[in-house]
Amino acid sequence: MASANTRKTGPVEVEGQDDPRGRILSAAGQEFADKGFEAATIRDICTLAAVNVAAVNYYFGDKHRLYIESVRHAHEERSQQVPLPQWADGTPPVKKLRDFVGNMLQRMLGFDHPPWQVRLMLREILHPTDACRQLVEEYIQPHFTVLCSILDELTDGELSPPELRRIGLGIVGQCFLYRAAGDVVGMLIPSDEKDNLHSPVKLADHITCFCLAALGKQPPLSVEISANCF
Repeated sequence: MASANTRKTGPVEVEGQDDPRGRILSAAGQEFADKGFEAATIRDICTLAAVNVAAVNYYFGDKHRLYIESVRHAHEERSQQVPLPQWADGTPPVKKLRDFVGNMLQRMLGFDHPPWQVRLMLREILHPTDACRQLVEEYIQPHFTVLCSILDELTDGELSPPELRRIGLGIVGQCFLYRAAGDVVGMLIPSDEKDNLHSPVKLADHITCFCLAALGKQPPLSVEISANCF
């Protein structure tokens, strides 16, 4: 669960994309994810992208605009890599909730070394800039709306929107803890417990069952119930 920074020392490769603008976005995302906005330099970004320094001004205008566009690029790529599940009509809300939680944990934890897209978005969430509102409006809010609609269906429309949002935020918070404080979590639990009970799949089962038990849709939580909840 420990977070790790990965750096490329040569020109970046943009899959299926050989244009300078795309290379700049990928290089900028990696530099901003590793160093933050202030410490990242246009010169280093351009070296990594194998473009002339003037290319940033040509395509983006300035460093601030480049940062905002790199955050947008990060969440677009992550959405494509791990898209939301698509459910057929009549899918039970319990399954939708488990699928949603599993998808969220996969985006956050489904790798040993978090890619720059995840690291950049995490940095933006923990230290918000002008790009944060755009990240929320275009990426986080749509996902959260889906979660609240699942909870509304699960509770037969009996809860108010504020109650649904509080429950939804509780679910997101449980998932986010393992990404934002993964190093600390690793210090708090034995290694064998982490391997057996804290994989993305096991966590998705537990968090879903925890929510169902809190809503009175399952008996009080136990290891046995959590393992056979679905």
